[in-house]
Amino acid sequence: MQIAEEGLRLGTIGVQRVGSVLQEVWEDGRAFHELDDRLDRLTESRKLAEEKRKQVKKKLPPPGSAEMDTTAHAEYVLSEEVHKARMAIIRKEEEALKSERESLEREKAAHIRALKRVRDEDGSRFNKHPVLGDRYVLMNLLGRGGFSEVYKAWDSVEMREVACKLHQLNPQWSEERKRTYVRHAARECDIHKSLDHPHVVRLIDVFEVDSDSFCTVLELCTGDDLDARLKAQGSISEREARAILAQVFNGLAYMSTGPKRIIHYDLKPGNILFDEAGRVKITDFGLSKIMEERSVGFGADSGMELTSQGAGTYWYLPPECFETGPAPPKISSKVDTWSCGVILFQMIYGKRPFGHDMSQEQILHAGTIRNAKEVEFPSRPSISLEGKAFISRCLAYKQSQRPDVLEASKDPYMTFLTK
Repeated sequence: MQIAEEGLRLGTIGVQRVGSVLQEVWEDGRAFHELDDRLDRLTESRKLAEEKRKQVKKKLPPPGSAEMDTTAHAEYVLSEEVHKARMAIIRKEEEALKSERESLEREKAAHIRALKRVRDEDGSRFNKHPVLGDRYVLMNLLGRGGFSEVYKAWDSVEMREVACKLHQLNPQWSEERKRTYVRHAARECDIHKSLDHPHVVRLIDVFEVDSDSFCTVLELCTGDDLDARLKAQGSISEREARAILAQVFNGLAYMSTGPKRIIHYDLKPGNILFDEAGRVKITDFGLSKIMEERSVGFGADSGMELTSQGAGTYWYLPPECFETGPAPPKISSKVDTWSCGVILFQMIYGKRPFGHDMSQEQILHAGTIRNAKEVEFPSRPSISLEGKAFISRCLAYKQSQRPDVLEASKDPYMTFLTK
């Protein structure tokens, strides 16, 4: 019912024929039409004000004329003041309409995501609320991506809500591809099950559903994710951004100091969740790397070979991940430090520092990240010198000049020892 009402207000997805093909198109709702009407009226008001100004100006003697019509001159002076005042009001209303449209666009984006969830759930084989593993009752779809679906579920043993991530193998896949997918998912679970930290989503259970699907049960985060929050709110204050990132670094520092030092490798706003108390939880370890136990001569900067070039989300990966040559590049937790620098910049300025309006293919083709040698800060919003300096350290082009996640987590800017 709520989605239907929002559809009337914000718009809905329609279908139109283009030649012999049916294509989905967006059709704006009542709120957008009303906004356009108000903008049209404002444009007409501006036009009428300009016409009235010209009519008064025509009463003045031509330039260079010796005669002086004091009445016409006085009327003109007053008319100019009235016009200036009217233009100021119109500009203020135009700015208000612009701000209102931006807010509506953010609501529209959230509405489209909700429509997509409904459509995805309607097409899901798990939409009849089955009981899985003899204890987990599926409730509603939270999201879908790649070959998995995430459902909110009720754990009838522990009497709590959880998230069930359902991994599905395509029956049309070859046996080799199925084995590769299962091996990859098992590796992700192996990494995840070893983690127990307040800022890392907890893995609770893993079990087979049938021959073509299995389920991982995760701690449920009832808040949104950072990506959705930024799309809904736009940029956020430096203070809030700093508090969010400090929690992320806290979780990353924990991951990097155990017997198996873990590089997340796919940190981005969509993989930073919030629980019901608004605390940060890191999730999605599908691309994570394990740096084996420390050995003699294994220093902080040694790193490991990157054997999966091409994977990941390019806007958030550092230059070393794009290096080419006879030997794979070396990486360390400094990959995650770079990702955090990008995320902090994005939270404050509302855009990514490198390749913001480019596709992943364009970024790769143009060598955008390989040439990201210095970050440029917009003039607004204004942030502290300490904030700019910390972002610059995280986005240092050379790995040797960039802190690892443990060092970054202890930076005064992240520990709030500097204001």
